[in-house]
Amino acid sequence: MPFLYDMPLFRPPSEAESLIFQVTLGCGHNQCAFCSMYRSKTYTVRSLDALECEIRTAAIAWPDAHRVFLADGDAFRLPTDHLLKILSFLRDAFPSLARVSCYATPGDILRKSEDELAALRAAKLSLLYVGLESGDPETVRRAAKGASPEAAGRAVNRAQAAGLKVSATIILGLAGRVRAREHAWATAVMINKAPPVYLSALCLMLTPEREGPFRARFDNTFEPQDDEGLLGELELMLETLNPPRPVIFRSNHASNALALAGTLPRDRDRLLAEVRAARAEGEVRPVVSRRL
Repeated sequence: MPFLYDMPLFRPPSEAESLIFQVTLGCGHNQCAFCSMYRSKTYTVRSLDALECEIRTAAIAWPDAHRVFLADGDAFRLPTDHLLKILSFLRDAFPSLARVSCYATPGDILRKSEDELAALRAAKLSLLYVGLESGDPETVRRAAKGASPEAAGRAVNRAQAAGLKVSATIILGLAGRVRAREHAWATAVMINKAPPVYLSALCLMLTPEREGPFRARFDNTFEPQDDEGLLGELELMLETLNPPRPVIFRSNHASNALALAGTLPRDRDRLLAEVRAARAEGEVRPVVSRRL
């Protein structure tokens, strides 16, 4: 390796073949009650000089790299001028560069002007991974997401109006059993109002160190969903989802009880039939194969 990463390092599954540069360390928000990814790090902006050196060095080893992911968890929080300089380094170093992507929070997106978003898109930043998680305001508040569902929807629409594709995640089971229906229905309504290009459904998985703090946010009344409950949420979401433009949907993350793939709303009836068959027959992915 031409340089060493500051571990732990995370990336979306679809970035498995991408070259990764840590332009920031940690997450600027780092308050989501369910997330343990960056709890061991203090949010830090890495210097442009260090990044330029890493990019030039990496280009010697991988001159044909065409996809780049900017880590850690909050690269889009960087000032626009800072991001544009990084993108300039990447374009100069990699002649075949086709796509640059990073994680972004709704707040990150809304803090940038329309002109800034357009400039970043023109500089080859083309895909943002956004954790929407839920459209239910109460669930979002308990989960300490930092942005309301209304703001999250505005962020998705604003980014995509500037030509940036959004790959969004939602979390089945995030509200527990008590607010499961509210969570599922409101999440689908949010997606209908602000459809991303890509939508992935994950299932809530708490690490031991997050279990206590997460339950405390729910006044210790949180009851986790079992597979039947999770599939029930998924069924209600699919029944309600009717986006005005195509949304590529997946539930193939390792946490899921049932792997689905299709485009909404075109494939909704087929996806619903698969969920209902799995619920009726009890045929889901074995728990042992879902461990991350």
